[in-house]
Amino acid sequence: LEKKQRVMNEDEKHRVAYHEAGHALVAYCLPNTDPVHKVSIIPRGLAALGYTMQRPEADRYLMTKSELESRIQVLLAGTLTEEMIYSDISTGAQNDLERCTSIARAMVMDYGMSRLGRVNYRDSNQSPFLASASGEETTRSHSEQTAREIDEEVKHIIDAAIDKVRHILEQRKDALLAMTERLIEVESIDADELKEIMDKTAPGPLVVPGTSDTPAKSTIIPDPKEAPAFEKRTRPS
Repeated sequence: LEKKQRVMNEDEKHRVAYHEAGHALVAYCLPNTDPVHKVSIIPRGLAALGYTMQRPEADRYLMTKSELESRIQVLLAGTLTEEMIYSDISTGAQNDLERCTSIARAMVMDYGMSRLGRVNYRDSNQSPFLASASGEETTRSHSEQTAREIDEEVKHIIDAAIDKVRHILEQRKDALLAMTERLIEVESIDADELKEIMDKTAPGPLVVPGTSDTPAKSTIIPDPKEAPAFEKRTRPS
């Protein structure tokens, strides 16, 4: 059972509801994320004011480029929802930003998933996990120019994700508002209720420009009425 360890004021409660609804909405709409199991604005511990819980449907040992891109998009969805609704952002996305930046940097430096090509830029003696934790490399086996290009690629990946998330939020704003209103009312939504909200408010197939999982320049995301709920686990901000 969840325990209400902290009490938010009404303004914070509404902002957190929008933030988590954004995570859940984008996770639901993208075709290559883990299914959303639960969305809540009940504070947990000292850091989390809400959370979007995703559970994989099976054990996974590999992730594709498009799956990592989708994970970044879901992480960015909370702060971008705040920006869309309030024309301002809060400090609540700190952990989301740390995680999406870490994923993008690993895509460039470790997995060869960027315009810099199939190259691993990480020093062989350096753990990517230690580098991610510190936010910077302890050693460098490449030039300052290459380091700048890596930073530019990380930003390019995140900027591309931002564009796609904004498109989803704009196209599914009715669903976002309905989900937020329900979260404010009951504080937690499970997968069945999320699907019900999407079925009632989503007008049809959603086209998201420029994805990497198809040769075309866009991918059609199935109508939620015709496809199962997609989900992704996101630590709340």
